[in-house]
Amino acid sequence: MTTFDRKTFFDAVREPLFSGSMTQQQVDGMNFKLDVWESHHGNEDVRWLAYCMATSMHETASKMWPLEEYGKGSGQPYGKPVPETGYAYYGRGDVQLTWDYNYKNATARLGLSGDSDLYWHPSKALDPKISADVMFLGMIQGWFRSPHTLGKYFSASVNDAFNARDIINGDKNNVPTWSNGLSIGNLIAVYHDTFLVALKMSATDAPTPLPPPPDVPEIIMTVPEGVRLIINGIEWP
Repeated sequence: MTTFDRKTFFDAVREPLFSGSMTQQQVDGMNFKLDVWESHHGNEDVRWLAYCMATSMHETASKMWPLEEYGKGSGQPYGKPVPETGYAYYGRGDVQLTWDYNYKNATARLGLSGDSDLYWHPSKALDPKISADVMFLGMIQGWFRSPHTLGKYFSASVNDAFNARDIINGDKNNVPTWSNGLSIGNLIAVYHDTFLVALKMSATDAPTPLPPPPDVPEIIMTVPEGVRLIINGIEWP
């Protein structure tokens, strides 16, 4: 089970990814995602975590905290309210979950219900725990653009941070106006490489907990009067 020393991690990402300074929200968001990963995915490939963190950085405009899509889907089909619920299923969370069927799928996969049902309460996709679960499990299991999964792009024989963008979106070759000529796929690959260095520097292998001792049956011995009982060299009265 791998855990991460937070001071080492933050010291390693502060300058290259956040220009030397991080907000409390950025720190809290990364801490939360690391906590969830350590608790539920600590034995998985650390490259997977690095790519998830890189994806969050891109999808949340470096805030590292689940947020609503800017413009709330204005001009997009998924930005229109669904008659059944009255809600629009624009991007929310660390991976900008969109479309009503993806909210339904995430709800079913995570076993959510009641006030946590993402279809009937889409704002719950902004809950940091739910958002982290959607990101990690969705990218590991290929919820968003099957058959694209983390295992397809990061395995014993493959290490492809550029094409891994296909897990979330098919825009890897798009070049934003603000990116100094880098495509989205390459931008996220750079984030991934930087997060990976920080994670490897800060990684510590926690010892595997020992299993509980087996139940020892109670042994009752009746010793006749005048007979000495000696076990392992110890005389018992």
